[in-house]
Amino acid sequence: MQNMLTIISNVFRGTASKNATQTVSEGARAVVSTRSYADFTPQATFDIKKCELHRLDEGPPLKADLTREQGLQYYRTMQTMRRFELKADQLYKQKIIRGFCHLYDGQEACAVGIENGVTADDHLITAYRAHGYCYTRGIAVKNILAELTGRRGGVAKGKGGSMHMYAKNFYGGNGIVGAQVPLGAGVALACQYQGNNQVCVTLYGDGAANQGQVFESYNMAALWKLPCIFVCENNQYGMGTSAERASASTEYYKRGDYIPGLRVDGMDVLCVREATKFAADHCRAGKGPILMELQTYRYHGHSMSDPGVSYRTRDEIQEVRSKSDPISLLKDRLISNNMASVEELKVIDVEIRKEIEDASQFATSDPEPPLDELCNHIFNNEAPMEVRGTNPWMKLKSRS
Repeated sequence: MQNMLTIISNVFRGTASKNATQTVSEGARAVVSTRSYADFTPQATFDIKKCELHRLDEGPPLKADLTREQGLQYYRTMQTMRRFELKADQLYKQKIIRGFCHLYDGQEACAVGIENGVTADDHLITAYRAHGYCYTRGIAVKNILAELTGRRGGVAKGKGGSMHMYAKNFYGGNGIVGAQVPLGAGVALACQYQGNNQVCVTLYGDGAANQGQVFESYNMAALWKLPCIFVCENNQYGMGTSAERASASTEYYKRGDYIPGLRVDGMDVLCVREATKFAADHCRAGKGPILMELQTYRYHGHSMSDPGVSYRTRDEIQEVRSKSDPISLLKDRLISNNMASVEELKVIDVEIRKEIEDASQFATSDPEPPLDELCNHIFNNEAPMEVRGTNPWMKLKSRS
C-alpha cells in the first residue's frame, strides 16, 4: 500500500516515469477495490424526459430504475463504442481503412438503450452506420475492426467492410438508403408467421425518412399488424443537409400516420431503454407496428469523406458535447448518486483503451483474405462452381 501511495504521489508531482503507468493503473484498481460494494448505492430511480406521443393514450414511464451493475455495463458498452469509432477514424486517416466508413460517436445511447429494451432473441436491422449495433449484438471489437481493415479475422472475413457486418439476429449493415426498412418489415412478418413472440427493430435515419419504400413498409406493417418497431435515428442531418431543409415535416414520429409514434430523447440511454420496452410490449401484445423517433446527434461528418463542419459550426458540435453527451450524462448520474466512483470509471476507461489497442494490433497484422476466397459463400450448401472474374479469362471458384 505504501508503494502504491508513493507512485501516485510521484505522478502528481510529475516525476513518475512512463514505466509507472501500468503500476498506477493497478494502484487505482486497488483503491477501488478497497471500497466495499456496500459503500455504493445498489439501485436508484431517475426522472426521464416525457416522450411526445402520436395516436397513443399513454406513453413510457417518466421514471427509470437503474442498478449499479446496469449502469456500469451501459457505461462500459458506450465508452467502448466511442473509443472504437475514434480508433476507426485514426486508421482511416492513416489509409489503413479504405472505402465507405460512417461513424456512430454521439449516438451511443440509441444502440445501448434499444438493446436493453429488447432481448437477444429479438431481431435488428439498420443502415450503414452499423458498427455500434454489430458490437451490441455480440461481435468482438477485434473482429469488427478487422472487417474495417479487410482482414480474414473480420466478422465477414474481410469481404463486407464497414457497411456489411452481420451477427445472430442482426441483418446488417445495409448500404442502400432506406432499403433495410422493407427488409425489417419482412423479418417482422417472419416473426408473426412463426408465432415466436419476437419483434424486429428496423432502424433508419432522418435522411431516409422521405423514401417511398419506407411508407410502403409502414402500410404493409399496419395492414398485417406486424411486430415491427420502426426507429428513425434523427441525428439532425441527412448527409450535409439539415432535417429542416430536407423535410416539410420534421415530426418523424408522426410520419406513420395510422401507426402510433413516440418522440424520444435519444441522448439519454434510460429514456431510450424505457421507450423501447414500451414499444416492444406494444408489438408483443398484437397491436401491430409502432414508430420511434430518437432525437440524437453525430459528432463526425456523415462519412469519413465529410469533414462535418461545412454545413454546421464547430461551436454547435461543441455545445452538444458539453450539454448533451450521452456518456457524460450517464457518468454524472452514476457518480452523483454514489453508484460508482471516479476512480472506478477511470479503471474501466483504461481497460477499454487497452482492448481497443489490442484490437487495432490484430486488425493491422491479421492477413488479408487470399484471392481464391473472393467468391466463396455466394450460395449456401451448393456444390463448388466457377465464377467469372473481371474478364472472361479470369475464372474463380465459389465454395459454400
